[in-house]
Amino acid sequence: MHGIKAQEKDHTPIQKTIKQGKIEGFVDAEKNLELYLGIPFAQPPVGELRWKAPQALEPWQGIKQTKKFGPAAMQTNVFGDMKFRSNGNSEDCLYLNVWTPTEKPAEGLPVLVYFYGGGFVAGDGSEPRYDGASMAQKGMVAVTVNYRLNIFGFFAHPELSEEAPYKASGNYGLLDQHFALQWVQENIEAFGGDPKRVTIAGESAGSISVSIQMASPLSKDLIAGAIGESGASINPTLSPIPLKEAEQIGKKFAEEAGYHSLEELRKLSTEEIFKIYNDSKRFGFPLVVDGHLLPKTLPEIFEAGEQAQVPLLLGWNSAEIPGMAFMQGQPYSKENYIAAVEKTYPKEHEKVLKLYPHGSEEEIVLSATALASDRFISYSTWKWFDLHRKNSKAPVYRYLYSKLRPPLKDQTLASGLAGGTVKKDKDTPKAPKAVGAPHACEIEYCMGNLHLVEDYAWTDEDYQVSETMQAYFANFIKTGNPNSNGLPNWPSAKAQDKKPPVMILDVESKSIKAPNDDRYEFLDVSYGNK
Repeated sequence: MHGIKAQEKDHTPIQKTIKQGKIEGFVDAEKNLELYLGIPFAQPPVGELRWKAPQALEPWQGIKQTKKFGPAAMQTNVFGDMKFRSNGNSEDCLYLNVWTPTEKPAEGLPVLVYFYGGGFVAGDGSEPRYDGASMAQKGMVAVTVNYRLNIFGFFAHPELSEEAPYKASGNYGLLDQHFALQWVQENIEAFGGDPKRVTIAGESAGSISVSIQMASPLSKDLIAGAIGESGASINPTLSPIPLKEAEQIGKKFAEEAGYHSLEELRKLSTEEIFKIYNDSKRFGFPLVVDGHLLPKTLPEIFEAGEQAQVPLLLGWNSAEIPGMAFMQGQPYSKENYIAAVEKTYPKEHEKVLKLYPHGSEEEIVLSATALASDRFISYSTWKWFDLHRKNSKAPVYRYLYSKLRPPLKDQTLASGLAGGTVKKDKDTPKAPKAVGAPHACEIEYCMGNLHLVEDYAWTDEDYQVSETMQAYFANFIKTGNPNSNGLPNWPSAKAQDKKPPVMILDVESKSIKAPNDDRYEFLDVSYGNK
């Protein structure tokens, strides 16, 4: 792969002095960039530091080599083959990567800090689609951050809460992100970045992370802007639960595995812990209202106006998941669709059938896709949008990413759920005809990385959409406003807009008035968030 070759070339070494000591990265002369890969930003969270908030590194002597990606967090291949350029998985995973232009203006560059997605159980800062080179070439410092996942990143337990100075547990992966943002404040000037102009961004669990860091009293003053691609930590999307509840989930999990004390759990090897977790068939552990990183739920924080009062750009994709997720495998007939709606909304099915109509099979496919997508992740993202525009004077920009994905080059493969591909076998269901853009497909477009994702047969139109979307994102990171000459005008949404503007990102990108926000108003009440 391109990125691996780039690391192996004999590039000119370059050194920087950061707070903890000297590091050595390399210059990519072709791209006019400096790269520093695998910079440690906290002590390895192993041994006694397993399930503790990240701890500051001791200064080091000599020069630390930062020329290749650090290890990925412990994880299994959950979503299809996410492609990593890291050197294996490890509990020792708290590393970040920096791409910065060789030529730097005296006043300091804007900074992008990107958090990966993967449901808080998978993902890595080395994935080619998150590569920071293309963004850095637009005149910024780009940073990707690793954070702990699954049982290592989100396990809560009464004994863990007892030993913590802030008397809570869980949320370690989110505390890692916060710690990385503190690292950026302390060190980014060494790379030509301006610590007062840091925009955080992410997709899926990365977007959920952005919504949380924006709400957290620990992180809200460390950022100047936020970008969310599909997801916010608001019911029903990975919203935090009360600490006591999370502690009991962790305690029960440990006891069922035969471990009755924290001491026993800490003595286990990485592999033993990970095996217990995988054998349990759990999909991660819940986020927590811990009274530390998160004092309240997101709606409570935003309604009180206590979030970061910064510009926000966010949106979601036009077909986040297939309608079959709502139909539970039943064919798209009128009877089946009505039955599925009645089962899900026994008291309000008539209202739902009006909001998600079913006049023809084609309409049923679109409505089932919309309903599945809204319930999965679109509604929570809308709620974040709605909360910020109503409880902040900062501008809010909303998009709907709609470009259909081109076909895979290799037809023996199928697209993975959150990126990458999986090998087709006899059990792989035939992919239905796409009616929109699926979850996670926009990442390589907005980050300018189509050329690093070799699975798809990209066309000129794909590159055109990527150029537009990346330009909007880069403008926003630099100025807090996505607009510039030569791009279709993207208006911000006002608090009182009944049909707020939405930028449709497609071969022809244009702003329209939101056509169906009444769906989200309904779900708002249905999920008890209003």
